[in-house]
Amino acid sequence: MTDLSKYRNIGIFAHVDAGKTTTTERILKLTGQIHKTGEVHDGESTTDFMEQEAERGITIQSAAVSCFWNDHRLNVIDTPGHVDFTVEVYRSLKVLDGGIGVFCGSGGVEPQSETNWRYANESEVSRIIFVNKLDRMGADFFNVVDQVKNVLAANPLIMVLPIGREDDFVGVVDLLSRKAYVWDDSGLPENYEVKDVPADMVDDVEAYREELIETAVEQDDDLMEAYMEGEEPSIEDIKRCIRKGTRDLAFFPTFCGSAFKNKGVQLVLDAVVDYLPAPTEVEPQPLTDPETGEPTGEVATVSADEPLRALAFKIMDDRFGALTFIRIYSGVMNKGDTILNSATGKTERIGRMVEMQADERNELTTAQAGDIIAVVGMKNVQTGHTLCDPKHECTLEPMIFPEPVISIAVSPKDKGSTEKMGIAIGKMVAEDPSFQVETDEDSGETILKGMGELHLDIKVDILKRTYGVELEVGQPQVAYRETITQAVEDSYTHKKQSGGSGQFGKIDYRIKPGEPNSGFTFSSTVVGGNVPKEFWPAVEKGFASMMENGVLAGFPTLDVEVELFDGGFHAVDSSAIAFEIAAKGAFRQSMPKAGAQLLEPIMHVDVFSPEDNVGDVIGDLNRRRGMIKDQQAGATGVRIKADVPLSEMFGYIGHLRTITSGRGQFSMEFSHYNACPANVAEEVIAKAKEEKK
Repeated sequence: MTDLSKYRNIGIFAHVDAGKTTTTERILKLTGQIHKTGEVHDGESTTDFMEQEAERGITIQSAAVSCFWNDHRLNVIDTPGHVDFTVEVYRSLKVLDGGIGVFCGSGGVEPQSETNWRYANESEVSRIIFVNKLDRMGADFFNVVDQVKNVLAANPLIMVLPIGREDDFVGVVDLLSRKAYVWDDSGLPENYEVKDVPADMVDDVEAYREELIETAVEQDDDLMEAYMEGEEPSIEDIKRCIRKGTRDLAFFPTFCGSAFKNKGVQLVLDAVVDYLPAPTEVEPQPLTDPETGEPTGEVATVSADEPLRALAFKIMDDRFGALTFIRIYSGVMNKGDTILNSATGKTERIGRMVEMQADERNELTTAQAGDIIAVVGMKNVQTGHTLCDPKHECTLEPMIFPEPVISIAVSPKDKGSTEKMGIAIGKMVAEDPSFQVETDEDSGETILKGMGELHLDIKVDILKRTYGVELEVGQPQVAYRETITQAVEDSYTHKKQSGGSGQFGKIDYRIKPGEPNSGFTFSSTVVGGNVPKEFWPAVEKGFASMMENGVLAGFPTLDVEVELFDGGFHAVDSSAIAFEIAAKGAFRQSMPKAGAQLLEPIMHVDVFSPEDNVGDVIGDLNRRRGMIKDQQAGATGVRIKADVPLSEMFGYIGHLRTITSGRGQFSMEFSHYNACPANVAEEVIAKAKEEKK
């Protein structure tokens, strides 16, 4: 197949437990890729093939699958919903052209759906909405549609209406064709009948259909005029308008059903083909300057005739070896080709190329623009690297990953595990850019850093089971930071005389608190050459190198502005090194005077609690120094949003389950850094000093 208009690269994303993986299973069943559908709750689904995924019933890695529907090729990526694995969603959105946002019919728009929706908006990905689990207690399609409007500030375009509610949910009415699709109780997706609209729904169907057409024809002025004059547009014209509006993110076609009961999934697949864009209809990826990271103004046009440009968006190690998932934006890639990795400047030969069907694979000899494939055994490719034609070097816009906020210290139990751990961790860091590892120079321990407790928990589990490394695991540590609260003007002179030429550097400088999230900024306003220009970078380097270890407890220092305004130099003894040492001494001298302060990471926490337990949950969050931001009552309970310091959230899930008899849920993500209260800061500083001894 080379007709790119018949390609759809789509992702399925939603909150934990809204039914993404089950929806993916149904799509594979309907498109004939699998013959027996596996259930998530039995630990047998096709795309959740890691042991840890099957056990916990959650998706950890995004899995890519290819299938066909109505002569169109669908490349589907099932992404995780859990907030600790947001990076998987983020990198999948980067290479997709469209998506299906799945919402639970009773849970509605849940916290992680908001984060994913925000990412999809930033990546400008067209989406259709599928309201799932309409057969559940408390499911309400129209309630979810209202939440999409109010919570996500999006514009849902209702395409179908549900027939029946909860246990009586039997099918849907397609508004455009005015036909009812009714499934029987056999649970088989193909066992449905197309009937006339039930008599008690005729008025509703007409009202919603009119609304649908009015919204759609806004995309075409001529059709809109004709419609105003009473002429109804043809179904083809309406579909064309919906396609345009979906592509421009003017609205999101909204469907409903129950993936688990196999009801309503066919219409979603039809919508993917009818309304989501082909690779050629999406804004092409911008090319960037490898030195500065700024856009060059050129783009990777999606066409097989252009030079090769592809992005490695995921690396995975499985039983067949290292797999690099690649989205080809332009050109053709053949087995045996030599390609350039523009990030490393090295060339690699393409050995085996495969098309993925979850953890099955088909060998390929060639792939082209628009394809998502995996290459086996690439050596030096990392997530976000650009692969291109050696004659036409280019760099695609890279990916940005969030900083880890939590760390744990681990040490191998025996000598044999030390080497194994080094190799295993190297592979794991390549697979997951939000997972970082460093060695504590003082204690010699290995520090693992990640996005949350679950994230690190699963990493340790993978080390034990997949790689057979037995570990001693320490307590989770919080990534504190330091900053200053006052401006200081100060002077520092470094001079050293010891036979031969000496060292001399004098700097007069101001240190003041910077804007939040500004990091470290340096400026020089020296006039008259008291500190020659060639030494300014040395002064900046000296200060910048000290930012890693703050004066209070050795944590990195944030949001500081340093201005060099005067100084002195010696024609013989001054050198870049002398000024760098002067800047380091100046940092140690002045930071304590500038009201140094400890900052702690504050998490945005979203708790779902049954109504009876709301008081206890809020009381508990207050005890954890939480600030309650918002409460929303829903059909099955109350959602509480709060900002809580990370240090108070360890082990929270166990506690929440105790208070709510196992019915509470929560998710959290990093929000910002805030000043530590004095009593907490004292404890942290005392502990840091104790460890240094």
